[in-house]
Amino acid sequence: MTTTANTVAPTASTREVVGKALVELGKRHSNLVVLGGDLNKSTYANMFGKEFPDRFFDFGPAEQNIVNVAAGMASSGKVAVVSTFSVFGTGRPYDQLRVGVAQPNLNVKLFLTHSGIVTGEDGVSAQSIEDVAIISALPTFKVIVPADGPEAEQAAAAAVETPGPFFVRLSRSATPVVHKPEFRFRLGVAEEMRQGKDVAIIACGIMVDAALKAAAKLAEGGVHCRVLNMATVKPLDEQAVLKAAQETGAIVTAEEHLLDGGLGSMVASLLARKRPTPVECVGLTGYAESGAPQLLLEKYHLTPNDIATAVQRAVGRKKG
Repeated sequence: MTTTANTVAPTASTREVVGKALVELGKRHSNLVVLGGDLNKSTYANMFGKEFPDRFFDFGPAEQNIVNVAAGMASSGKVAVVSTFSVFGTGRPYDQLRVGVAQPNLNVKLFLTHSGIVTGEDGVSAQSIEDVAIISALPTFKVIVPADGPEAEQAAAAAVETPGPFFVRLSRSATPVVHKPEFRFRLGVAEEMRQGKDVAIIACGIMVDAALKAAAKLAEGGVHCRVLNMATVKPLDEQAVLKAAQETGAIVTAEEHLLDGGLGSMVASLLARKRPTPVECVGLTGYAESGAPQLLLEKYHLTPNDIATAVQRAVGRKKG
C-alpha cells in the first residue's frame, strides 16, 4: 500500500495485492497451480512462478489453450488459477469457459486484472467493461468485484478455498483503501459500510469509495444514504437489496462497467420481480477511450458527484 502527501487514505493496486496473496496461498495449498499468458509481470503472477516454478505455467498469448489446460488440471484435482488481463481472459476463451469450466463446474479461478476504464492509457481495446456480464451469464460461476486491496486479498483466498468456478475482477491502478484492518470478507454477503434511511447506494469495485464520498457530501444537505458494498456480484445478496429497498424506498447502483448485464441490471431485475422501487444506475453506456484514469472517470460520469446526482433523482421519485 502507498500513501501520498495529498491523499489521506492509503491506496493499493488490487492486481499487486492478489499477486502477493497467491504466493501465500501457494504455501498453504500444494495443489494450487497458476496458468498465465505473456502478461505475468503485469498481473504479478510472476511472483508465484518465482516461488513455485514447478506449479507455474506460461502459455504466451493463447487464452483458449490456457483455459482448456486449466480445466484439465482442475479435473485432475488441482485448483487452477488463470491469470491474465480481464479483456483477454473473458472474451477470447468464452466457449472454453462455458463448455470446459462452467458446465462441468470445475475448480478454475479467473484472477483477471486491468478491468474497467481505469486501465486508462492502455486504450479502449484493453478496457474490459463487459466482463462481469459475460461471466455472470455462466450459471455456475461466482463473480467477485473487490472494493480495495484488503478485500481483494481475502476474496482471492475465498475463491481458492471454495469449490467451483470463480471470477475475481482486479484493477490496474492503485485505488483508495476503504476497509479497516479488522475487516473480514464474507462471500455472497453485502457489506453495509454506512447507515442511512433516505436511499441506498449499492456499489462494487472502485465505485464503493465514490459512493462513500457521495454519501458524506449528501449528508451535509440532510440526505442520509445507506451504502452497501456488493463485492459478490454473483450470487447477488438479494435479501440485502430487498431490505434496503423496503427501508429506504429508493436505490442507486454504481459500477465501473456497462449498465447492460452488470450490477445495476441485476439489482433492477430483482426489484422489478419482487419489490418495485425507484432505481437509478450509474455506470457506462458505451466504450471509452485512452486517457488518464481520473479524467476518464470524470468524462464518463463515474464520480462521487455523478452518484450524488443520481441519488437526488432517485429520492425525487419516491412516493409520498
